[in-house]
Amino acid sequence: MSEEAVKSESPYVLRCFVNGKEELIDTKPAARLLTIVRDELSLTGTKRSCEIGRCGACMVLIEGKAVNSCLTMAYQCSEKQITTIEGIAVQGMDPVQQAFLEEGGFQCGYCTPGMIISVKALLDENPDPSDDEIAEALSGNICRCTGYGGIWRAVKRAAEGRRQTT
Repeated sequence: MSEEAVKSESPYVLRCFVNGKEELIDTKPAARLLTIVRDELSLTGTKRSCEIGRCGACMVLIEGKAVNSCLTMAYQCSEKQITTIEGIAVQGMDPVQQAFLEEGGFQCGYCTPGMIISVKALLDENPDPSDDEIAEALSGNICRCTGYGGIWRAVKRAAEGRRQTT
């Protein structure tokens, strides 16, 4: 057995903070964060879809940055703050979620958690994004239902709400 194979089978305890709660998870270092979030922690708002980092349905925040959890390994999450869609609304509905509701930024809803995570990361970093910055932030998320009109309006509304409160 190769050294890499031994490492991937060796016991590993992931210590991270998911939605503000410390988690100690027995896993493999190369286990995907998507699997850990959904199967170990039962946080099923993070969606499993393409599993190759192209659709954005599995987006989570790690240290405030939007990442594809299907491409993130357990060892990369050690000691990190991870926020799933469930953690966005811990203190009531987030303004990004509210904007998606008000502007019809969803249809079937499958991509919505990932979209909201991406928009939250964008607006936390830049509360007044340009159209190009919005397009870039959403470029990793695919929606097959809405045509993006409602999503785009939701981003604009959430950004407007941020500007009014700052």
